[in-house]
Amino acid sequence: MKAAGRTSAVITLVGALALVPITAPTAQAADTGITVSRIVVNGGKPVVVGTSNVQEPSLSFRITLPPGYSTADPFAYSAEPFLYHDTTPAKGADGGGLYPGGYTCYEKSSLIADCEGSLRIDPYYRLDSNNDATTWKVGVVARLFKTNGQLKAEEYTATSGRVQIKRWAKATVNASPEPVAKGKTLTVTGSLTRADWVKHKYTAVAAGLVHLQFCKKGSTTYTTVKSVRSSATGALKTTVTASVDGYWRWTFGGWDTTGSATSTADYVDVR
Repeated sequence: MKAAGRTSAVITLVGALALVPITAPTAQAADTGITVSRIVVNGGKPVVVGTSNVQEPSLSFRITLPPGYSTADPFAYSAEPFLYHDTTPAKGADGGGLYPGGYTCYEKSSLIADCEGSLRIDPYYRLDSNNDATTWKVGVVARLFKTNGQLKAEEYTATSGRVQIKRWAKATVNASPEPVAKGKTLTVTGSLTRADWVKHKYTAVAAGLVHLQFCKKGSTTYTTVKSVRSSATGALKTTVTASVDGYWRWTFGGWDTTGSATSTADYVDVR
C-alpha cells in the first residue's frame, strides 16, 4: 500500500559533501523512538563527482515509528539519513552534512514505511576542499512534532555506515603520425586530470599509473601494451612500433580519492 507519497524538501547546508555507495546498519534515535534501517546509497558503489555536474546518487531506507505514531500521518514525524565527516552527527549536520534531495515513502504497515529517492551533490556549492574526497560517515536525523507543528523531539544518531566520495578523472589520447608506415615508431601522448573542487576545474594528476591499450581493427578487445606514470603536469607519453590498423587509448584505474578514467580511442591507419 502506498503511503501518503511524501517527498522531503531539499535541505541546503553550507559545507562539503560527497558520498559513495553504502549499506548501513540500523540507527536508533533514542529520543524519538524512530528507527532508520536498510540504508543504501548509490547501490553500494562509490560516488564520483566532477567540477560542475550535480550528482544525485540513489537513496533508499526504512523508517519504523514508535507506538502512538502512524505512517498515515507524515506531518507528525520526519526521519532521514545524511552524510557527514565531523566527530559527531550533530556537529557534522551543522553546516557540513549532505542530505537527500528528495524522497517518497510507501507504507508497509501503520508503523513501517520504505523510502526511496536520491541525495544531491552540487560540487560548486557543496564541495569546497579536495580533502572532501574521503570516506564519509552515515548519520540519521529523526524528529517528532506536536499537533501544532512545533518540534517535540530531535535526535542525531551515528551509524557504522560509510560512503566513499571520489574526484572525477579524465584521460585524453593522441597517436601520431597518422597514417604511419608499418614498422615505424608511433608516439602516443595524452593527459590525466581530475576534478579540483577548490579551483572548479580539472587539474593535473601526477604519478598516476596509466596503461596504454590497443584494439586491432575489426576487434572489440583491448590489450594493455605498456604502462607509464603521468608527469608532474599530468602528461602521458610513450612510443610503440606500428604493425596493424587499430585503436589506441589510455586507461587509469583510479585511487581511493580519485575515480577511474579511460580516454576515447584514437584510430591509426598503418600502411
